[in-house]
Amino acid sequence: MRFLPTLLAVSPKREFRWKGKLVVPGLFDGEHYFKLETTPNGGVLLHQGETFTGLLVPLFRKSLDGATRQGFVAMNEALKREAEGT
Repeated sequence: MRFLPTLLAVSPKREFRWKGKLVVPGLFDGEHYFKLETTPNGGVLLHQGETFTGLLVPLFRKSLDGATRQGFVAMNEALKREAEGT
């Protein structure tokens, strides 16, 4: 998928967040985020998610709960393997 998002936050080693839209704002918007949290044992937790808003969201709910969620899980697993060198 190709889109031109608006960056909302860029904070090295803390947060990266953007918002994209389908054609016009309010129709189908997605705000995606990556947040890093340092754990007490020196590890790092990645929080990734997306909030969808707009008039068309109900029409895409099944896809968002299925294929989109699976894509996030697959990306997180690949990122974990890469970060851990496994």
